[in-house]
Amino acid sequence: MISGSLIDDLIGGVRAGVEKRESEVSQGELKARALRVPEALDVVGRLHSQDAVSVIAEVKRSSPSHGPLADIPDPAELARGYQAGGAAMISVITEEQFFHGSVADLDAVRNEVAVPVLYKDFVVTPYQVWEARAHGADAVSIVVTTVEQPVLHGLVERVHSLGMTALVEAHSADEVARAVDAGARMIGVNARDLRTQRMDTGMFATLAPQIPDHIVRVAASGVRGPADMIGYARSGAHAVLVGESLVRHRTTVADLVAAGRHPSLWAVRPPVRH
Repeated sequence: MISGSLIDDLIGGVRAGVEKRESEVSQGELKARALRVPEALDVVGRLHSQDAVSVIAEVKRSSPSHGPLADIPDPAELARGYQAGGAAMISVITEEQFFHGSVADLDAVRNEVAVPVLYKDFVVTPYQVWEARAHGADAVSIVVTTVEQPVLHGLVERVHSLGMTALVEAHSADEVARAVDAGARMIGVNARDLRTQRMDTGMFATLAPQIPDHIVRVAASGVRGPADMIGYARSGAHAVLVGESLVRHRTTVADLVAAGRHPSLWAVRPPVRH
C-alpha cells in the first residue's frame, strides 16, 4: 500500500465506520440478507455497447478536494433523473467521513432505479463486500492503492463470487498491472491522484493501452461536459464515471449520453471481447 496522510485518514475513518456498523449488524446477518436480495445485474454486459460509451452517474455529496458539493435531500430523486437521462449505472458513494455518503443513500437509490448500482467506497474488508450485496449493489469499487496485493486478490474474488462486478481503480501503470493480476473485469483509471488530490485528465489516455481488450475500461474524474466525455471515448473508454459536474454544474446526463453516442467515435473505440 502506498502511504499518504489523506489515504491514511480515509482508511482509518473507513475502518472505524466498518467497526461501528459491524457492532450493529454482524457479517453473518449481512450474509443472510444477501441471500434474500435479487441477483446482481450484469454490469459488464450493460456497460459495453456496440453504439455508445456508457455514462456512470454518481450520487456525490462532498469530496476531500472541494468539500461540500451539493445538498442532496433525496438521493432517490437524483438517481431517477440520472436514469431518465440515460445513465447506464448509478454510483452511490457510501463513505461517511469525507464524502458524507451512507448505505442509506445506497438503499434509497437501489429501491428506485432499474439500472445497476455501484457501491462506491474505500473497500478494505470482506464485511463491506457483503454489505454491498446485502443492500442490493451490483458492483463494488476497490481502490488499488489502499490495499496490499493479496487483499486485493481476495476482495476481487469475493465480489465476483457473489455475482457482482469489481470496479478496480488505478492511477499508475503499476496499479493497472496489479488490477489485471487480481482478476479485474472492469478497471477504472482515476484522473485524480488520491495521494496528492492533483488532477491529470491525460492519465486515462496514457494507461488505457495497458488494459487488455477483454476488460472494460472506465475513465473517472475530470469530466466537465460533453467535450471531456468525447475525449475519454476517443482514448478507448467504454464508460465514463461522472459525479461532481452533475451535482455542482449544469451538465446533464442526457448531454453526456448524447456525446457518448457520437458517430465519429466508433472508428477509434476498440470493442470489448468477452
